[in-house]
Amino acid sequence: MANIGNMYGPNFTFLGVPRCDLDDPASFAGADVVIVGAPIDAGTSYRSGAKFGPQAIRGTDYLPHDGERPHMALRVDGLKDLKVLDAGDLLMPSDDLAKCLAILKEATERISRAGAIALVLGGDHSVTSADVAGIANHLGQGKVSMIHFDAHADTGDLQNGSLVGHGTPMRRLIESGAVRGDRFLQVGLRGYWPEDATLKWMRDQKMRSYEMTEIHNRGLKAVLDESFSILTDETEGVFLSVDIDVVDPGMAPGTGTPEPGGLTSRELLEAVRRICIELPVVGIDVVEVAPAFDHAEVTAMLANRVVLEALSGIAFRRTGGTYNPARNVLDR
Repeated sequence: MANIGNMYGPNFTFLGVPRCDLDDPASFAGADVVIVGAPIDAGTSYRSGAKFGPQAIRGTDYLPHDGERPHMALRVDGLKDLKVLDAGDLLMPSDDLAKCLAILKEATERISRAGAIALVLGGDHSVTSADVAGIANHLGQGKVSMIHFDAHADTGDLQNGSLVGHGTPMRRLIESGAVRGDRFLQVGLRGYWPEDATLKWMRDQKMRSYEMTEIHNRGLKAVLDESFSILTDETEGVFLSVDIDVVDPGMAPGTGTPEPGGLTSRELLEAVRRICIELPVVGIDVVEVAPAFDHAEVTAMLANRVVLEALSGIAFRRTGGTYNPARNVLDR
């Protein structure tokens, strides 16, 4: 497996955390989280450029890259309280998407078998068909549940005649048995796709999709409350997949398929924090950041903070405490 540092641009790690090598098991022994870049955008259907996402997510921050980030509310430091390592980018041949996904699947299985959480920086959303499958190879088929933040369902059967692409990964995961349809939740859907036939397929799989209209009327807290019991029933852990286009493009313009009417950046960050505090997360990906379409790096900064909220939430969960966000009260 080719670990090549950063595939596009200067070679640096996520905010200065130590480097590891996936071909050297000793280098990530005892890790809690291993970050890996998947610089793929061959699966895009509209604007490409997400292959530059890992570099932007790693580097966008106004503070020194010193390997520490104390969380003001949680009183933990996700980069110091956890053993977080960065394996760099995987070598992704731009002309062979299927080969790219096979490389990523092997990488996340290797990370999971080492007892660590794989945190994948995308790349377009085709990566999810591979990174979840790799973890399911370790934890068991159907034993990983999914919570998927996205404007789009990504449950198409074909994309431009191909089984692989950023519009098909969730169908591939369910069809393969890696994830059960009734343990697959989606948050933030809106817009004008998928068509009725795909929606019927989703219903037949017993998927639960929370569209933005429902979230607006019920509130995101109520939606997450309902979700959590489903995600932890008969499963070994939860995979969190965040497509940055779940956020309204007014707050996250740097993405390939923007869809107006999404979550706010604050809603996404608080949801990610809560998920990682309350649920047994076994894998994460953050995808579809396309820096060429960004403005003043606001999308890359948001994705960077999604990663930090996830790490901070995981670190806080391991303290055994509880957090009441309404009162900003910690109990450990």
